[in-house]
Amino acid sequence: MSMARVQTQLRMSEVISALSYALDLTEGQPPGHAVRSCLIGMRIADELQLDPATRSSLYYALLLKDAGCSSNAAKICSLFRGDDLRLKCGVKTVDWSSFSANFVWAMQNVAPESSPLGRAAALVRLGLRQGTQKDIFETRCERGADIARELGFEEGTAAAIRTLDEHWDGRGQPQGLVGEEIPLLGRIVCLSQSVDVFAVTNGLAAAFRMARERRGTWFDPELVRALESFEGDGEFWALLSSEQLEILVGQVEPPDHVIHVDDSGVDRIANAFARVIDAKSPFTARHSERVAEIALGIGEALELSADELRRLSRAALLHDIGRLGISNLILDKPGRLTVPERASVELHPVHTREFLRRVAVFEELATDASDHHEKLDGSGYPRGLRGGELSLTARILAVADIFEAMTAARPYRGPLPLEDVLAALEADAGDKLDPACVGALCIWLKSTAE
Repeated sequence: MSMARVQTQLRMSEVISALSYALDLTEGQPPGHAVRSCLIGMRIADELQLDPATRSSLYYALLLKDAGCSSNAAKICSLFRGDDLRLKCGVKTVDWSSFSANFVWAMQNVAPESSPLGRAAALVRLGLRQGTQKDIFETRCERGADIARELGFEEGTAAAIRTLDEHWDGRGQPQGLVGEEIPLLGRIVCLSQSVDVFAVTNGLAAAFRMARERRGTWFDPELVRALESFEGDGEFWALLSSEQLEILVGQVEPPDHVIHVDDSGVDRIANAFARVIDAKSPFTARHSERVAEIALGIGEALELSADELRRLSRAALLHDIGRLGISNLILDKPGRLTVPERASVELHPVHTREFLRRVAVFEELATDASDHHEKLDGSGYPRGLRGGELSLTARILAVADIFEAMTAARPYRGPLPLEDVLAALEADAGDKLDPACVGALCIWLKSTAE
């Protein structure tokens, strides 16, 4: 990625910290979890007097720590027969390295909608799956580390993300590293995120009680001592409830290691987060990337300018970022959705708009990206917009999104034949879909077939 430590307009931290709110959602955490964890971790780094380069690696590890969290959602949902978002949220406050605590939590949470007999059978099946816990953590940690590398960060950042669930006593996951075998930055991330979860859920006193109880088991004792050194700093802890978290997190980035990005760097970020989005479900493995490819094909057929195509590509890559907040119980459901489930699905464009509006460089395309399910006749969602209220970008995305979805496998059907898909699109052209965009799709498809 094109990254430079020179004075330009856009800081990498502005983009990543804003998009981290989407990662909070898919990890089942309240908004701002990653940012608050970053503030806590960087304060620990101050107490340890880490050098600026190490602090920079830690800074981005804390913001990107959950970049791999979408990749194990489907597996968690399938294994536990439950809502992955609720499960992920609940397990954060459990000492899952303890067999007894882990067993009790599993009993309470496996197959919550099943009969007692069904829940018992699900628990037995879960117990028979050797290595299941390791696989879940490994998938998440390795994927998160890969995303950091794709964004151009050094191995220190990737290693911290890969080891954030390792514990000081060797009972963590996925490698069972012991003590100083765990990279220092991974140890800091583990402690920082745990403190934030407990502080938000049960209060600051509970967070410090947890840190002390897990000193020497989960956490490096020296890091707990560093944490305790600012336990009485009420002003710092009060700031974590501030509505200016993104400003505050920008202020703790090491000033002589600020990373700036140009247009190609922003494109790389959009591509990386598209992969985070698509990893949420096996049925959307390349959905965002394919929608971007199709949308660009339509845009080229419509003779859009280079700047318009770049904007279109970013909107396409990020149009479904709001889907990170939908449970895989719904995303991967093979049957018809209930009314509440459908309502949950139809809320994802709202989340897309909210997330993208947080990022200055994506703010101008937030509305276009979130309007990809709107229709010319007002029958779309979530706002029921009509004709002239929809931009050309939104109209292109609507066609590209439908075409990709219909030609790909879904939980309830296989991919549809190309001729049937085109017939359906042409039937809706002029009524629900922009006929020029449908026509441009056909031109692009013909050109790719030649």
